[in-house]
Amino acid sequence: MNDNETRRPLPPQPAQDQAPPGLTKAMDPVPDHGEKSYVGAGRLEGRVALITGADSGIGRAVAIAFAREGADIAISYLSEDEDARETARWVEEAGRKCLVLPGDITSEEHCEHLVRQCRETFGKLDILVNNAAFQRTYAAIGDISTAEWDETFRTNIYAPFFLARAAIPHMKPGSAIINTTSIQSRQPSPHLLAYAATKGAISNFTAGLAEMVAEKGIRVNAVAPGPIWTPLIPSTMPPDKTRDFGKQSLLGRAGQPAELAGAYVLLASDLGSYMTGAVVPVTGGEIMI
Repeated sequence: MNDNETRRPLPPQPAQDQAPPGLTKAMDPVPDHGEKSYVGAGRLEGRVALITGADSGIGRAVAIAFAREGADIAISYLSEDEDARETARWVEEAGRKCLVLPGDITSEEHCEHLVRQCRETFGKLDILVNNAAFQRTYAAIGDISTAEWDETFRTNIYAPFFLARAAIPHMKPGSAIINTTSIQSRQPSPHLLAYAATKGAISNFTAGLAEMVAEKGIRVNAVAPGPIWTPLIPSTMPPDKTRDFGKQSLLGRAGQPAELAGAYVLLASDLGSYMTGAVVPVTGGEIMI
């Protein structure tokens, strides 16, 4: 069943379960990344963007939108080669260059490698999108291992730090850093304890870094998604949670990745030239208290 106004799928979703990190083609319904709907207007013409987690979900939607706005794209992802190739296909179909960079962003050395590869391939780096994330669901704090707590923090907050530190010395005035936080940063779910804690840290990191680099002419902002239908959901949540995912939002459904692309374009382009230190909520009506 679809939403009458937007034709977006409404819960319940069919029962499904995937092994992490999940694949797009195995999802039902398959997410909409704007493949058929996003129309660019040259807002990022001539710029270069590095996007983590760009193989699928929000990252793919942002890559498609940025490419159609005129940017060349570096796709950072862990190991989902098939999904990454599909994202690259859409970027190249938009007439833009695409660099595909697999690897583990929990590694400081790999993050430095990503920035270096962008500069060597494209000659510069104008936009950094820290989007990749790791999450698992647990009923009790005793079920969360120290190793998993470390992995969540290294993926979700250490990596943005590593990447920003490597990128900023090479970014010119007018450049932008966009972090993906979450409604979980303000409304933490107990079963997402580690993930929610990192999202709170990302929001704080965004505000502090924006102050630190303002004099360099670099803007730092964040997007806070609500429940968004991506491979992260069926691969990290129990089937009963997946079935009704998004139902609690004011709009009564999960958002599609394509519905976030405009927020990232705003923050990356001159449309957002007077915005820094901001967190833009895209939550389906859930209030960021």
